[in-house]
Amino acid sequence: MKQKVVIRVTMNGNKSRSKVLKIAVGAPGVLSAGFTGKELDQLEVVGEGIDAAVLTSLLRKNVGAADLIIVDSAEKKEEKKVEVFPAAWNSYPPYYPIQVEYTNRADPCSIM
Repeated sequence: MKQKVVIRVTMNGNKSRSKVLKIAVGAPGVLSAGFTGKELDQLEVVGEGIDAAVLTSLLRKNVGAADLIIVDSAEKKEEKKVEVFPAAWNSYPPYYPIQVEYTNRADPCSIM
């Protein structure tokens, strides 16, 4: 079963980023590793049989502060589809056409 492990790591630059990736990929069972999160400070590792605690302690020893955030299965979860129906009423009243008949008057003044 594939696992997804997310670890927040404090990094100071590109050198520490490459060091983190080298340590993560070198761990047994790791299939892929990459950075996620808003500030790209979270390491996401996917693999089979990953020991998250050992990986976190390796990162703490070699790079700096590391916190284990998520250990979850990497398999896709099925989401329930919720159907959204439009409202049954309109915001405007129904339109009823009105027929008006015009007569042609010879008198140009309509007031009198």
